[in-house]
Amino acid sequence: MTANRWILISLAVAVVVRVVTLYMPGHQPHRSIRTDVVQGIIGGVVLGFFTAQIFAGIKATKVNGWITIFGCGVPGNGMLFRAACALIFPGPINVPQEAMYWKTSKDGAGHGLNGRHDYMMHFPPGGLPPNDAFWSLTMGDARNRFVANPINRYSVSDRSGLVSNADGSVDIYIQNAAPAGHQSNWLPAPAGAFILWLRVYMPDAAILDGKYKVPPIVEVK
Repeated sequence: MTANRWILISLAVAVVVRVVTLYMPGHQPHRSIRTDVVQGIIGGVVLGFFTAQIFAGIKATKVNGWITIFGCGVPGNGMLFRAACALIFPGPINVPQEAMYWKTSKDGAGHGLNGRHDYMMHFPPGGLPPNDAFWSLTMGDARNRFVANPINRYSVSDRSGLVSNADGSVDIYIQNAAPAGHQSNWLPAPAGAFILWLRVYMPDAAILDGKYKVPPIVEVK
């Protein structure tokens, strides 16, 4: 949502507050227009934020702990739809045919991701995200910032030299310390809470139709 629309909505709420106040029995005539405008702006911002949160919850698709919204970035989307997409995916986003996005802060069991634990993301044979360009899995700390690590790796992808298992499956090791013998497939995690982002560029129809299911993040005991 643009700043201009926030301002217009806030001013509209301010006007409504002012009118209701003037015609309510027992209203306080000494209240100033400035006070009502300020209250309206605050109320409009709060109302807009929570409305977008509710709409995002309605539109979001959750599978295996991952969350996405189908249809983000499409020209002509309504104001609430765009606000919901912006809440879940801050920053510029493409139309679905160019890129699809997922994020998670939880493992497949619903527990918060934390570097105190070791995790694995297992792609079965032939189960890597289908696309006509590339995909990437990116690590972010609790504030969605890159995580400093000894190998300067902030994401893994189909272009980062991942090593497949004998059956063609692929395991990605998500943990704070390097996994013995699997450093090629290691995505370094911080010591505390973190967030994961999966991006697939030029996704195939299986993704666009919602048939492809992103594998869960599983804690390794």
